[in-house]
Amino acid sequence: MTHTRGELFDPVFGADALAENISDRAWVEALLEMEAALSRAAATVGLVTGDDAATVTAVSARLAEPGGIDISDLGRRSASGGNPVIPLVRTLRAACAGHGVPAAAVHVGATSQDVMDTALMLLSRRAGRVVVSDLRTASDAAADLARHHRSTPMVARTLGQQALPTTFGALAVSWFTGLDAAADALEHTLSTLPVQFGGAAGTLAATAPRGLDLADALADELDLARQVVPWHTTRTPVAALATALGIAAGAVSKPATDITLMASTEFGEVAEDAPGGSSAMPHKQNPVAAITARAAARRVPGLVSTILSSMDHEFARAAGAWHAEWETVTDLLRLTGGAAHRLASSIGGLRVDTDALDRNLSLTGGLILAERVTGALSEYTDSARDIVTAAAASGVPLDRAPDITAHLSADTLRDLLDPSHYLGHAVDLVDRALANRAAPPARTTGGHR
Repeated sequence: MTHTRGELFDPVFGADALAENISDRAWVEALLEMEAALSRAAATVGLVTGDDAATVTAVSARLAEPGGIDISDLGRRSASGGNPVIPLVRTLRAACAGHGVPAAAVHVGATSQDVMDTALMLLSRRAGRVVVSDLRTASDAAADLARHHRSTPMVARTLGQQALPTTFGALAVSWFTGLDAAADALEHTLSTLPVQFGGAAGTLAATAPRGLDLADALADELDLARQVVPWHTTRTPVAALATALGIAAGAVSKPATDITLMASTEFGEVAEDAPGGSSAMPHKQNPVAAITARAAARRVPGLVSTILSSMDHEFARAAGAWHAEWETVTDLLRLTGGAAHRLASSIGGLRVDTDALDRNLSLTGGLILAERVTGALSEYTDSARDIVTAAAASGVPLDRAPDITAHLSADTLRDLLDPSHYLGHAVDLVDRALANRAAPPARTTGGHR
């Protein structure tokens, strides 16, 4: 599987702002944070002394600092056991032993999966909040456009063809309502990410009879949701996260696609404030932010599929399906976050060319108002649809077709063929969407109990 990561491509696809939250260093920090919290939680239930827990926390913090752990070396030592927790715990225990902390006070009753899963929840919550922030920035910018252009006429297109008049504001409503819904869903999912603690086989045997108390104390230490039972092989939390990220990427794709098409030379209806050029064609003004947002988002569904197809964890520990999640979720965060970041840049500086909107609105010479003319003509003849269809097919303007002018006056046709007079509830829909957005439901991203 190809990954977008590193100094060359992260800025292109918008992931540079997110990089520090999903880097290998961020993974190590989350693993160590879990280990430190586990020792503190064990102290609260009497399994570890408070002094030992404080030392484990201090040593973990020192190891998490740049230079504290050689990540390349850790990766090499991880190969034999199939995950980085095994060598990391060995390193942590050795460092704590120098301060008189017994090995039993580190990694208390845990298995590698407990640490990996909980670290993944911590990393996802932090990175996910950045994704939500960019989704909301993009949505705010789209809402501003909707407000400013609530009644600016443009043509609505269906199946790639001109259909009826609408407003640019109504189009922007479709952007920000989708982004808002996706941001709300992702934010809720982040707020429900649970701790994972089950021990070697999910029975918490090593910490019985305090295992359940220890799991709850660990969740509280990390501000994650308490687990009902260990979810070693019930992967709905990971699947819910992946699905929410997939929906968010899809919500980004909609406006990114519209902007890319509307910025084309033939349409010329919008332009980014900092378009990209071409290495060969000096005249090019490419909507690069929208294009790269779309590019990043297009890779997300396949990764979501990987997570969903990896939910069949056998018995009490999966062989391979679990391991497939780590980089996949990390890449989901990277790509969805990058797409949202690039879209926020695109919409935030989008320029709308109302002259181009008007030009394209009149491109068919009034044929986009055929529905309205048919309705008016039907009051005089049962053949209204056939008459208007024939006129449209002949290329004769509707206000000059004899079978139409025989029944409808020039003034009536002038009114009927005015796009601004056939906007339906477009302006009302903009106002309604903005009013609904002004009083959103309470949003939280912290853990719950």
